[in-house]
Amino acid sequence: MPYAHRIDSSRKIDLKDYNTEAPSQVDKDAGIEETTQLGQELGQLQELLFYAGHHGLLILLQGMDTSGKDGTIRHLLNCTNVQSTRVAPFKVPTPVELSHDFLWRCHQQTPGRREVVVFNRSHYEDVLVVRVHEIVPESVWSRRFAKINAFEELLTSSNTIVVKFFLHISKEEQKERLLERENEVEKAWKLSVGDWKEREYWDQYQAAYGDAIGKCATADAPWHIVAGDNKWFRNLAVTEILVETLRPYKKGWIESLDQLGTKAKAELEAYRATK
Repeated sequence: MPYAHRIDSSRKIDLKDYNTEAPSQVDKDAGIEETTQLGQELGQLQELLFYAGHHGLLILLQGMDTSGKDGTIRHLLNCTNVQSTRVAPFKVPTPVELSHDFLWRCHQQTPGRREVVVFNRSHYEDVLVVRVHEIVPESVWSRRFAKINAFEELLTSSNTIVVKFFLHISKEEQKERLLERENEVEKAWKLSVGDWKEREYWDQYQAAYGDAIGKCATADAPWHIVAGDNKWFRNLAVTEILVETLRPYKKGWIESLDQLGTKAKAELEAYRATK
């Protein structure tokens, strides 16, 4: 069953219509076991992607503070070969980044062929933070949706597989996670008054995310809304979507590898014939 909500066409999105908790019919222990199996398959598919050398994979993670972006990344790195996987975090733009167009800093981090790149936040910050805090006027950020769609179309037409996740948590769950940072030593490094200040803009961010998802969802670069209150279910949903996205490429990758193997054997036999 699909564990995330796929949004693959332009539509009005109200995040209140989407649950943040794991479905009651999904058993936690069974879900964790399924995640393990899917994770193994994801690792195999990533290896095929790498060896075939035709595609790159861009995994984009967005969500409110404490939504689980870092935890999702740790999970994915446990499933994939870290030699061909890297993480690109996007924080407050530097002066150099601000001197370029808003897509510049993200475009240079996109994956080449064989690569998997995980975006921890992304170009969508430029229709989220800048909107909520009125850093640029609506006349500027509202035109960026079309530019984002064009950018992602460029990527997908250049053999980059784009998978976008919105990790959807409730306001109550966020409060609990922020309080955990105060009480647990191992999480204290994440403690920031800025997170509490941003929480005051919850409704504005929810509206901004709804618009970003609804206006930038396409068949080739869909959004997936993942219930994020339960970490085990979040990992299950994300892993399932990635496996389901990559499976259709498997046959072509294997055929390509067979051709490469046949060519290499012929070259080797030709070389040995000269000895």
